[in-house]
Amino acid sequence: MPDLLLELFSEEIPARMQVQASKDLERLIVGALSDRGLLFDAARGFAGPRRLTLALQGLPVKQPDVSEEKKGPRIGAPEKAIEGFLKSAGIGLDQCEKRSDAKGEFYVAVIHRKGRATTDVLAEILPETIAKLPWPKSMRWGEGTFRWVRPLHGIVATFDGEVVPFEMAGVKSGNTTRGHRFLSRGEISVRRFEDYEKKLRDAHVIIDGAERRDIILHEAKQKAFALGLELIEDEGLANEVMGLAEWPVVLIGGIDAPFMDVPPEILQTSMRTHQKYFALRDGKTGKLARRFALVANMAAEDGGRDIVAGNERVLRARLSDAKFFWDQDRKRTLESRVDDLKDIVFHAKLGTQLERVQRIEALAGEIAKIIGADVEKAKRAARLCKADLTTGVVGEFPELQGAMGRYYALHDGEPPEVADAIRDHYKPVGPSDAVPTAPVSIAVALADKLDTLTGFFAVGEKPTGSGDPYALRRAALGVIRIVMSNDSRLSLGGAGGVIGRALMGYPENSSVGAALRALGAEGDSLRDTIKAAYEAFYGKELAGFFADRLKVALREKGVRHDLIDAVFALGNEDDLVRLVRRVEALQAFLMTDDGANLLTGYRRAANILKIEEKKDKREYRGVPGGLRQEEEQELQASLVRAKVETAKALTAEDFAGAMTALAALRVPVDRFFDKVTVNTDDRTLRENRLMLLSQIVETAHQVADFSKVEG
Repeated sequence: MPDLLLELFSEEIPARMQVQASKDLERLIVGALSDRGLLFDAARGFAGPRRLTLALQGLPVKQPDVSEEKKGPRIGAPEKAIEGFLKSAGIGLDQCEKRSDAKGEFYVAVIHRKGRATTDVLAEILPETIAKLPWPKSMRWGEGTFRWVRPLHGIVATFDGEVVPFEMAGVKSGNTTRGHRFLSRGEISVRRFEDYEKKLRDAHVIIDGAERRDIILHEAKQKAFALGLELIEDEGLANEVMGLAEWPVVLIGGIDAPFMDVPPEILQTSMRTHQKYFALRDGKTGKLARRFALVANMAAEDGGRDIVAGNERVLRARLSDAKFFWDQDRKRTLESRVDDLKDIVFHAKLGTQLERVQRIEALAGEIAKIIGADVEKAKRAARLCKADLTTGVVGEFPELQGAMGRYYALHDGEPPEVADAIRDHYKPVGPSDAVPTAPVSIAVALADKLDTLTGFFAVGEKPTGSGDPYALRRAALGVIRIVMSNDSRLSLGGAGGVIGRALMGYPENSSVGAALRALGAEGDSLRDTIKAAYEAFYGKELAGFFADRLKVALREKGVRHDLIDAVFALGNEDDLVRLVRRVEALQAFLMTDDGANLLTGYRRAANILKIEEKKDKREYRGVPGGLRQEEEQELQASLVRAKVETAKALTAEDFAGAMTALAALRVPVDRFFDKVTVNTDDRTLRENRLMLLSQIVETAHQVADFSKVEG
């Protein structure tokens, strides 16, 4: 079957936009073809610096013929109604059939449409689709109103080897393209994808971005290996550089010796951010090497000597600036910079960075006491953790905040634990980032994230839908990962928990203080105000927020989200480590026959109780008496034992033991429902049996709210 080849040739497309543009082009064209009944066998999209390409295989030469029936008004209906129906159907009355159903006789329009030639359909939809490409940024050029990412210079559009004729932005479609800007000359005529790909390769253009990336990484590794070095792999940089070169050629450059005294993070960031160079390291020591790999879009006659020399000159200027900032920054201590944070606003409602540091310092000290970290070192690290924001290097390279703080702290003679905590307090910044493991680092990292969460939630700046401008979801996931990875035992909730302690760091005259006062009664002490705030927004909002993030964190471990809800619903579990152990034990229990059957019994008890309480307009609570049948007496005794044993096991954090205690209820619960009628005519006995059902629910709720369990 015939194939479609489409190429959009333009000025250089920003690398970060290319891959998504290729996907969008494929999505839009495939959707437009499908809407018109044109299906195909396969689609391949490609993106590069100067062209977007789409190849569709197996398109039919014409649309399929279509027959459609459209029901109209009844026979004898007003003339205007019939005329309107015929006009909408595009046919005359003689083309309608008369049919009958239970409601009477009516007209049916039978419409036959002949399929159009695919070339005609493509000529119609391609310009419409190309104009709809959703670029993040676009421009208008010339005298027209057409907008695109960059000026469009050429369009290749062929179907079955013949040109699909259309025009847009003053450019007519054809079957000619151009090769590499410098390594080829003249136009290239193409008919199908196979000769298109081959002719472009001969003209020094590799259209497949993945192939360009593989070439870049392979050549960089090989040339580094020849020098006894290793490539510091950077997937993000590789994906960006593949969009900068149609014919990638890897060259090796050198770094001047004086710059090697600068921290390697500065060198690597400067090379990556400004120059798109790959850093190399010594294969034996692992230290940053005085070499770098650059990707040229040119096969030079001199082997690339002039290209390397030019790039070394540019890098020398870049690194001179970085070295200047590094040397200047070390003339002041981090401690002397802390007061400068008063001039940096963190958030209009949450104060300056200095005020934030003071809160983090106090909270880090409290957390350090709980987890057994050195309190003074934790407070010292917290005090200095944001000071590098005032340095020249971080001003030039914001992504180095924290890392540079560590270097400055070590230069100032601060203890290594303090310096490492300054570096690590932002971690983890993503799902693949490492989690702090040193006690002092844990305390400061948790304090930083908890201050962010409590502050923004207290002033009402919460994530909405997909919007999360202050990265609060990331902060909550960070707290969860730190706590779980280090088995840190601390209570999040309550006035005495770390959330309450974080809230207490805000002064009375702050926006958060005003929000807290509004939640407490007039004359309340600060602690009572915090307690009211906790009950008002932590218990209802922040706890649920943590629960949702915990589901995300545990999803890959196969932990069921409904069981997290079941444990969180009790409202008395805010130790994340204990909560997860409890959920895991519950999940294991429900996978057994005892657990599954007990869940069934619980639901039956809860449903009966709910129905009868609604009908009687009262609750049935308390200890039942006057039970007569052996099965109900046996269940009551089993519930008393199970309640005691479950409570004892939960106190000892023996969650498997708690599940074992619940499992003992399976047989008596089954026997009860098999032999006992709850809704008996004896009113007193009925009340006692309903109370017995409430005891089943109450005992189960010691472990989890089983009503939240799905399936």
